[in-house]
Amino acid sequence: MNYKTSAQLRDLWHDFFSRRGHTIIRSASLIPENDPTVLFTTAGMHPLVPYLLGEKHPGGVRLANVQKCVRTGDIDEVGDASHCTFFEMLGNWSLGDYFKAEMIRFSYEFLTSSEFLGIDPQRLAVSVFAGDADAPRDEESAAAWHSLGIPVERIFFLPKKNNWWGPAGITGPCGPDTEMFIDFNKPCSPDCSPACDCGNYLEIWNDVFMQYNKTADGSFEPLKQKNVDTGMGLERTVCILQGKSSVYETDVFAPVIAEIEKLTGKTYGADEETTRAMRIVADHVRTAVFMIGDEKGIAPSNVGQGYILRRLLRRAIRYIKGLGVRGQGTGEADGKEGTSTHESRLSTIAASFIRQYSAAYPELSQNAQKVIDEIAREEERFEKTLANGLKEFDKLCGYLVGDTVSGKAAFKLYDTYGFPLEMTEELAAERGLKVNSGDFLKQFNEHQQLSRAGAEAVFKGGLADHSEIITRLHTATHLMHQALKTVLNDDNVNQKGSNITAERLRFDFSFSRPVTPDEQRKVEQLVNAAIAANVPIDCTEMTVEEAKASGAIGLFASKYGEKVKVYSMGAFSKEICGGPHALKTGELGKFKIVKEESSSAGVRRIKAVLE
Repeated sequence: MNYKTSAQLRDLWHDFFSRRGHTIIRSASLIPENDPTVLFTTAGMHPLVPYLLGEKHPGGVRLANVQKCVRTGDIDEVGDASHCTFFEMLGNWSLGDYFKAEMIRFSYEFLTSSEFLGIDPQRLAVSVFAGDADAPRDEESAAAWHSLGIPVERIFFLPKKNNWWGPAGITGPCGPDTEMFIDFNKPCSPDCSPACDCGNYLEIWNDVFMQYNKTADGSFEPLKQKNVDTGMGLERTVCILQGKSSVYETDVFAPVIAEIEKLTGKTYGADEETTRAMRIVADHVRTAVFMIGDEKGIAPSNVGQGYILRRLLRRAIRYIKGLGVRGQGTGEADGKEGTSTHESRLSTIAASFIRQYSAAYPELSQNAQKVIDEIAREEERFEKTLANGLKEFDKLCGYLVGDTVSGKAAFKLYDTYGFPLEMTEELAAERGLKVNSGDFLKQFNEHQQLSRAGAEAVFKGGLADHSEIITRLHTATHLMHQALKTVLNDDNVNQKGSNITAERLRFDFSFSRPVTPDEQRKVEQLVNAAIAANVPIDCTEMTVEEAKASGAIGLFASKYGEKVKVYSMGAFSKEICGGPHALKTGELGKFKIVKEESSSAGVRRIKAVLE
């Protein structure tokens, strides 16, 4: 097995697949656009769904990348040997090109060749789909593995719960997968397999073969375009290659763990509590760095993505305080002094991550000072309220009857002292208490005035904030979208993403050159004329097919259900959208473009305001 650093593994991945005809695409943003179902990009395939469903990708039919991902469902598990909230996913895709045999050959070569990972084939085990009433046993994948030298006793046929990727209870593309494992040759029984949780088999790679479409009646029909979608976790793979027992002991985290040791005077590995605390601090700060430093970076807040960021930072603050601090950091990033006067311990750790990752993700160095300042401000804010909040928690525990903290009391800690529900639950658990989270969520919903908001801050129509200004700006994007199509006289001008704050709207669209100042003025004139017309904004529900036939713009129709909402603004604009919208165009105010720039290759970006 070849020892590789994380940087070397990224380079090897890119090199291997580019030499095999794949276009290397950059990581998509951590912040999904026009997808209300998730807060963050959770897998490499997530940004590529339209292309897996048949849309043509500008990079062709063979793609590969290293994707930034965040998954927050296991935050409470962070601190063990392997869980991370941020991770990098090595992925490659075939969009209707090669399929099982060629992908399995790629996988075997990358894993075992001395030029790449150099894993001993004798340590490699694989699993394939066992078949059921919906789809046949995947003999094709098994035969491909066997032809490469994997013996039949290390090819395991497993059921859907182990070797099938696809929608659960909904329609969409799906199919069998084949998974690769390191075999430690210590089976717990003669029946031991990769489905066993004894630890003998450690998954390293997963190849998904999208060859079916699950229909509305629950049946599976063959897809016209058969795709390959693979995923290999960088952190776990580096851990294997470096022979470490924990991802936190690899080169991914080791330099930062050393920084935490220097800050606290404690030693990683000295005891279980210290080790867990250092892992939590390192993981949460790394995730915060990528969230804030992203090209669509976010800031801590009490809703949506900002809520998750705030929760991570405040949890990290609590754990580093528990470790004790010998010396504080300078709040500097790459030698630049931060604007915050607070000496932030977490910013010192963040600066270390920025230095480590900037070569692979240049946006981190470009946004370094923003990262440092946001983290320092959040630490300073929380420091001012933490002590009082802990006193308040101690006080309520003193007069608590029973073993449950009320939702009202938990919400007071949240609203007054900035304690996320999860922190109150952690504090309660340490005392053998529970929290009435259901009542907390009721209080939270009423406070946020969002019908579906909660601790998870679910988006509605892709917007976490339905305030009046956000609603007006969102409505204006529809008018601008149509105006761009009209002025640029190009039907290929299509929305590629949007981001709206209370200060401005940001709209990305496909176009190959800068929009001239004269064209920008014409766009403004068309939008303002539509606003001045003060026409009602009508909403009609119809099927996707009916919406398309009516001429509605619907670039992400595949993500909607059977019925969609189509918003019409007179004869000027008609678009599929989840809302929210103003009642009349005249409510919007004066539209003004403040900036036009490149977003990425073939994509332009406009920022605009309503005055």
